[in-house]
Formats: sequence, C-alpha cells, structure tokens
Amino acid sequence: MTLYIIGLGLNGPKDITMKGLELVKSCDEVYLERYTSLLQCSFHDLAKFYDKEITLADRNTSEQGMEKIVKQAKTENVAFLVIGDPFSATTHTAIFKMAKENDVNVEVIHNSSILTAIGQTGLQLYKFGKTTSIPFLDDFPQLETPYRILQQNQEIGAHTLMLLDIRVDQDQFMTVSQAIEILENIESRIGEKAINDEILAIGCARLGCDDFIIKTGTLKHLKDIDFGKPLHCLIIPGKMHFSEEEIIKMWT
Repeated sequence: MTLYIIGLGLNGPKDITMKGLELVKSCDEVYLERYTSLLQCSFHDLAKFYDKEITLADRNTSEQGMEKIVKQAKTENVAFLVIGDPFSATTHTAIFKMAKENDVNVEVIHNSSILTAIGQTGLQLYKFGKTTSIPFLDDFPQLETPYRILQQNQEIGAHTLMLLDIRVDQDQFMTVSQAIEILENIESRIGEKAINDEILAIGCARLGCDDFIIKTGTLKHLKDIDFGKPLHCLIIPGKMHFSEEEIIKMWT
C-alpha cells in the first residue's frame, strides 16, 4: 500500500502527467489539497476528468489531518493531489516526512510549478534569490519579511519572486496592485529605500495557463494594470544579463 503525492501542474485537469493519472484512477481514495494554490478549473471538472470521487482537503485536513491520511495509506493506496509540484509548499514536505517516519511507502510524482513557470518572463532561473510571500496586512500589520528578503536579494543582484497571499475559503486572492501597495506601506514605515515608484518590476498572472499575462514596467505603472483573475505574482529583477533585458522588454 502506498501514499502517492501527485503534482497537478498549474492549469486544468489535463496538466497531470500520464503516470499521475494512472495512479489516481487506481487509488482507493483521492484527496485534493486546495488551500496553498488554485486550479484554473472547478473541482467538479477535475473529478469528472479523472472519473474518480475526490475528497477536498482544506488547511485543517492537510495539516492536522495528515496523520489520518498517512494511517489510511498503510492499508490502502491513497493519492494526495497537489496543485503545482508536490514540494512547492512545506505542508507537503511534512506529509512526506510523516509517511516515512511511519514506515508507509510513499511515491512522489512531480509536475510544473510557479518556481519553474517564471522562466517564461525571460529571467534566468538560477539568478533568482530567496522567494518570499506577501500576506495581507490585516494578518501582519507590522510586516517586514518580504521587504527584508528583497533587500538581501538586491545586495547580491538576484531576482526576487514574491508569491501573493490567497484565502481560498474566503474567495480572496491578492492582486499585483495590492501587493505593490503593501510594499509601499512597508517602505513608508521602514524608509530604507528598497523600492520606489520607478523601480522595474514584472507582474504575472495565471502562469502555465493559456490566458497568462506578463507585464513589465515600473511599480507605479504596474499598479494601474488589471491582471484579471488569480493567481498573481510579482517579480523584482536584480542585475540582469543583456539577454534577459531584451526578453523582458517584450512584455512592456
């Protein structure tokens, strides 16, 4: 019996790998983790395409209830579906670790994630520094972490990927404009000039999907752009090679 942690990719039902699909169809129970990211299709579309009943795993099920999932995998084949790649969030590392510690056979089926899809901007992946997240300020009114990580990356000329907060249960997804406003709020409090209106940035929406958007411009300019439905992310480039500069101009 095995726990299969299966990446679904970034778009819809057909992004799953052939191996992943075969395993989903063969499993006794299938869980879908639905709070660290968002699929560009409905839950019902996914279940219909897989021809399989799927149990939604919210934050409580995935974090506090993972013990139940691991225990179930001792006697049944269980699939734990993850949007993007299985190891794009720490929750999924935790369930992998728990399975190993409990002598449960576990197999990981990888897929694309935002950490690779950002290469479409033209920035070279190996030149990205630390990735950071921007949460809503009402949860963290004295937020500094994304600002500090940006500073650290700026010191070594690295690009900074900022993942924007989501609240799936409240149908609330941070936009590029909101993220920029939060960075401006931090700048106004800290005042160390890590950002300004004219700093170059790249706003992205729905990378990995047919209707993706990539826009290059100053923070002031990007703040006025409607990037449409989620998910969004924000990139502040570091020192760029001329070939990177040439490609990102395509998105101006």
